[in-house]
Amino acid sequence: MKIAIGSDHAGFDYKHRIIAHLNAQGHEVVDYGTKSPESTDYPIWIIPTAEAVARGDAERGIVLGGSGNGEAMSANKVKGIRCALCWCDETAEAGRRHNNANVLSLGQRMISIEIALRMVDIFLSTPFEGGRHAGRTEQLARYEAGQPMR
Repeated sequence: MKIAIGSDHAGFDYKHRIIAHLNAQGHEVVDYGTKSPESTDYPIWIIPTAEAVARGDAERGIVLGGSGNGEAMSANKVKGIRCALCWCDETAEAGRRHNNANVLSLGQRMISIEIALRMVDIFLSTPFEGGRHAGRTEQLARYEAGQPMR
């Protein structure tokens, strides 16, 4: 799978560890930055990461920061992105299974690297359930397109 990844300075360490983990599994990873642990503004790195997913240049995206909140907010500004801020296995699974999330947001200051790697694996391997959940994601798409949700 081709995966876009981006972080600010607060997610820099985990980003590199996640990239190594994904490469070891045979995934193709495109790093949208940041390129150093020096303080930086997260939207500069997160929005291009999310845009790559929205354009279809990557199948999924992963964004990281200190808490993951600003990163999720930034990614979700991009039309077509459904970014899930996750903090445990269950949220990563539900984000995919129920919400068809295409970007995962993680907070390096909030969780251990072991939990982060496990959530990445869950996020990449869990299918979208569809069914009643499909109508909800379709409502989001219609809203983004300026159409009535129903």
